[in-house]
Amino acid sequence: MAPLMLDGLDDYASTGSPRKYHSTAGSQETAPLARVEDAWAALERDGYVILENLFAPGEVARMRAAVLPHMAPRGGRNPFEGLKTRRLYAVIAKTLACNPLVEHPLVLALLDRVFEPNYLLSQLQVIDILPGEEAQALHFDDSFYSLPRPRPVLGAATIMALDDFTPLNGATRVIPGSHRWGNRLPTPEEAEGAVPVVMPAGSVVLFLGTLWHSGGANRSDGARLALTAQYCAPWCRQQENFSLSVPLPVVKQCSEHIRRMLGYSIHAPFMGMVDGMHPKRLLEDRPSAEV
Repeated sequence: MAPLMLDGLDDYASTGSPRKYHSTAGSQETAPLARVEDAWAALERDGYVILENLFAPGEVARMRAAVLPHMAPRGGRNPFEGLKTRRLYAVIAKTLACNPLVEHPLVLALLDRVFEPNYLLSQLQVIDILPGEEAQALHFDDSFYSLPRPRPVLGAATIMALDDFTPLNGATRVIPGSHRWGNRLPTPEEAEGAVPVVMPAGSVVLFLGTLWHSGGANRSDGARLALTAQYCAPWCRQQENFSLSVPLPVVKQCSEHIRRMLGYSIHAPFMGMVDGMHPKRLLEDRPSAEV
């Protein structure tokens, strides 16, 4: 069923800049349908799905090499983020090496089923759980959108293993099926039964924003490096303010899909406009007075 629209608002989509800058949502390379269907069935049932070996070892090595020089020398700033967990923010401003996760065709194929078109990247972050870190508090990622549960999903996330995820080194813990819960906390038994997402480096877990989960405790002798891309519905505010964190020259180096998800797009009829025009005008080479 088409969304309801007030009289006259549909005219906006067929005039001016929206006519020039057509949405590219859903135009990514097609992922194998059988794999999409299998992954979607697991995602609907459990609230998460493991996409094993989505990236080759060489791609993992390139990402590691690109992000590690930018990592802080020590742990985080509060218990939730992890006092023995290093985090890298504004990743796209520092390197484009991690963009392949954000726009992987299988990831986008699944997100196309979760959200309306023109959904956004909410944040891209590197997380390095160091030895001795405690388990993170269980939470669900789109809780900052303060609408009561149960409700439609407003966010979704991927976590890519840049190291093998094991039960000992801080593998993400999930409570299967908790994406369907109402407004309640996990019971002690449910929290104790959280399942570690064990997967080899290059694999990705994708989960819905309503799924209860957390980073695990690192009882190993080595760090656990991961990359996470989080997404949100096209009308929700992003966690990262990409218009301030990513300079325009860097945005111009990104693919059309990344640009769209950073916010250089319109959610009909006119959410995301700049001075009444399409934000992609800002990426054109023109005198500043004309932008």
